[in-house]
Amino acid sequence: MMSTLEDLLKQEFQYQNPKLKLLAGYFNLNYLVSDGEGKSILKTYPFDAEYADILDAENEILLQLSAYLTSGIPTPIPSAEKQYLLQKELEGKPSLFRMLSFLEGDFLGSIAASKTTYESLGSFLAELDLGLGKCKNYVLRSRQLDWDIQYLALNKPLIASIESAIDRSLVRYFFLQFEEQVAPILPQLRKQLIHGDANEWNILTKDGHVNGIIDFGDCTYSPLINEVAIALTYIIYDKEKPLDWVADFLKAYHQKLPLEAQELEILYYLIAARLCISVCQSAQSRKVNPENSYATISEKAAWATLRKWIAISPLGATNEFKKVVNLPVSKFIPIETQLERRYQSISPILSVSYKNPIAITSAAFQYMYDDRGNAILDAYNNIPHVGHSHPKVVAAGQRQMAKLNTNTRYIYDSLAEYAEKLLAKFPPSLSKVYFVNSGSAASDLAMRIATAHTKSQNYMVMEHGYHGNTQISIDISDYKFSNKKGIGQKPNILKAAIPDTYLGKYKNDDGSAGAAYAKDAIAQLETFDGKIGAFIAEPIVGCGGQVPLAKGYLQALYPAIRAQGGICISDEVQTGFGRVGTHFWGYEVQGVIPDMVVLGKPMGNGHPMGAVVCTEEIAESFGKGVEFFSSFGGNPVSCEIGIAVLDVIEEEGLQENARIVGNYYLELFRELQKNHSCIGDVRGSGLFLGVELVKPGTTEPDTALASRIKNELRNRNILISTDGPHDNVLKTKPPLCFSKENAAEVVRNIRDILNRIV
Repeated sequence: MMSTLEDLLKQEFQYQNPKLKLLAGYFNLNYLVSDGEGKSILKTYPFDAEYADILDAENEILLQLSAYLTSGIPTPIPSAEKQYLLQKELEGKPSLFRMLSFLEGDFLGSIAASKTTYESLGSFLAELDLGLGKCKNYVLRSRQLDWDIQYLALNKPLIASIESAIDRSLVRYFFLQFEEQVAPILPQLRKQLIHGDANEWNILTKDGHVNGIIDFGDCTYSPLINEVAIALTYIIYDKEKPLDWVADFLKAYHQKLPLEAQELEILYYLIAARLCISVCQSAQSRKVNPENSYATISEKAAWATLRKWIAISPLGATNEFKKVVNLPVSKFIPIETQLERRYQSISPILSVSYKNPIAITSAAFQYMYDDRGNAILDAYNNIPHVGHSHPKVVAAGQRQMAKLNTNTRYIYDSLAEYAEKLLAKFPPSLSKVYFVNSGSAASDLAMRIATAHTKSQNYMVMEHGYHGNTQISIDISDYKFSNKKGIGQKPNILKAAIPDTYLGKYKNDDGSAGAAYAKDAIAQLETFDGKIGAFIAEPIVGCGGQVPLAKGYLQALYPAIRAQGGICISDEVQTGFGRVGTHFWGYEVQGVIPDMVVLGKPMGNGHPMGAVVCTEEIAESFGKGVEFFSSFGGNPVSCEIGIAVLDVIEEEGLQENARIVGNYYLELFRELQKNHSCIGDVRGSGLFLGVELVKPGTTEPDTALASRIKNELRNRNILISTDGPHDNVLKTKPPLCFSKENAAEVVRNIRDILNRIV
C-alpha cells in the first residue's frame, strides 16, 4: 500500500521522494509525509459520497478560517490540478484522499497537566470560535453527528453495548437528565460552527502554551457551549477532583468570548453527555472492531470521571462555573424561612431530620443534592432501594403513565406479570398476593386477613417492633404504643421480649439464645387468656436498634404459634428484596417459611407500594368475607415500576452487592470498634447495619454521642441516622448501589469524629 500512496503523492502532489509514516486514526488512515522540504499530512478514507461532501465542507471551512487565524490550524493543500479532495482507487477499492499542512507541537496529552496551559487553551479556543462564528457552510449546518452533544439521542442504541448493567444505568441516568434539563432549552441557545473535538490529542502545545489544533472532522453547527463542554470534558477526565481544573480554562475563554448564564446552567449536563457519548462509542467500537485500540484509548478515564461526576451536585458545579466568570450564582432560601412556610400548612408532628435540616432538590443513586449545591452521600435511606432516580424505574413509570393508569377492576397484563415475578421470589406455599400502597396498609391488611382465617383478634408482637401508621398497625407496634405519648398495649396484644444477644438475658448467638428466647415466648402463649391468631415480627428489628433475631428463634417459635391455631407473619418492609445480602428475604436467614409476608418501602423505589403475600389456604378464608378493593393497589403504573425494581435488582446483582459491600462495611465498623470502647456492638446483615454507642466500659446507652456523630456527619454531607429505644444506635441502610468506597468514606469520617471528641 505504501508504494501506491507514494506514487499518488508523486503524481498528484509533485513530491520527489516522499516518506510515509502511519499515524493513529479513528476510522480512516492518516500518514505523516516528509521529504527534503518539510512535512505534511495525507488523510485517506473509504469512498462514501455523503462523506465526500463533508470533507469538501471541512476543507472549505479551513480555507475560510485562514482569513481570521494566521496560525494554529491545518491548511488544505491542493493537488497539481488545484483539487483539495481526490477520488482514486487504493488496492482496488474506491478511496478519498486529501493533504493538509503539518503543525509542529507537543500534544496536550503528552505533557504534564498545567493550569497555565489550560488557561492558554481557553484563550486559543475562544479565538478559534470567534473565527468559526464568521464561517458559513450549509453541509455542516445540516449535519447530524453522533459525537455532537445536541444529538446525544443518536447514541441511545449503543448503551446496550456497555457490558456492565450498573454502568448502563449510570449512562441512562445522564441521558434522562439531558432530556429533562437540556433538551427543553436547546432551541434557545446560540449556535454556530464549532470544532467539536478539542481533546488532548487534537491540541498542540509549545513550551506549555497551546499553539494549534488539528482534526476538524467533527466540525459541526452546534450550540456554542458544546465547544466549552467538550474541552472541559477532556481537561477534567483524568483528574482526582474535576472541578478544581475548570476555572483557568473557563475564565480565559469567557474573557474573549463571553458565556451566558443559561449556557453555564446546563454545562454540568453537557459534560456528562459528552462522557456518555465517549463510553457508548467505545463500547460499540469494542464490539464491532475489538482490535481498534485508538477508539477506546480514553474509555477508562471517561468511566472514572463519569463516576466522579455523579458525586458532584449539578447546582454546585453550576455555581462554580458562574463564580469563575463573575455571573450571579443561584440564591437559596434560608432553612428557617422554608420551615416557617412549611409549618403554615404542615403540622410540626411531621418532623425533619438533623439539627441542621436539609433542603433537597434532586438525587441520583446513592447521592442527594441540596439547595446549597452540596452533594450528599446517602448512607441512610432504604426506600430508594436500587438508587435514587434510577433511570429504569423512572422510565417504567413515565412510559406507563403516558399509556394507562386504572385499577384492578379491569384486566391489564402488568398486574398478572408483576404478581408472577414477585411470587417467583417466594417458596411455592406463598402463592397469593394482595397489592396496596404502603407497608402500613399492608400490615393493616395482613391483620385483617389473619383474623378472617383464624377468627382471632389476639396477636403476638415483638418488643420494639414497628409495623406502620394505621390504627391497627400502631396497635401491633410496641415502638408506638409503648412510647410515652402512646396509647399503651391493648389487652388483645401479647408482647414477646426482643431476642437480643447483646443487651438481652441470653447472649450466646449459637442457637441456644434463640431457643431460650422462644421458650420464654411459648410460656407467654401458654398463660395468655385466649388463642393467638397471628405472630408478626421483623427479621431485623429496626426501631429496636437494628437488632437481628437470635439464631434459631423463629424455628423454635413458629411451630408453637401454629400449634395453637395462629399464623406466622414476617414483616419484610425493611429487610426484603435482597437487602440482607445472603438472602432475598430476611426470614430466610432464620431458616423458616412464614404463612404470610408484609412488603412495602423498597417495592417501588420511592413510589408508594405495599403488598401482602400469603398461602392459598389463607387467601381462601379471606375470600369468603366482604370484597377487598384498593383504589390504587396494583395499578398499572405501580406494577410496571415494581417489575422494573425486580429487574434492576437482578440485572445489577444488587443482592450480591449488598452482601459484599455489607460484609466490608461491617468489618470496617468492627475494626473501628477495636480502638473505640464507646462502640458496644456492631451488628446486622448486608446493607442493614447498626452500631450501638455506649458509655465506655458499660452497656449504658450514649444517646448524646450518637446524636453528635449523626449531626456531624450531616455537616460533612453524609447521611446516617439513629434508632433504638434510647436512640443510641447509628443505623445505616443505604441504597443497594452503595459501594465499598462509600462505606469507607462513612467509617473514615466517623473515625475522625471520634478521634476529635472522645
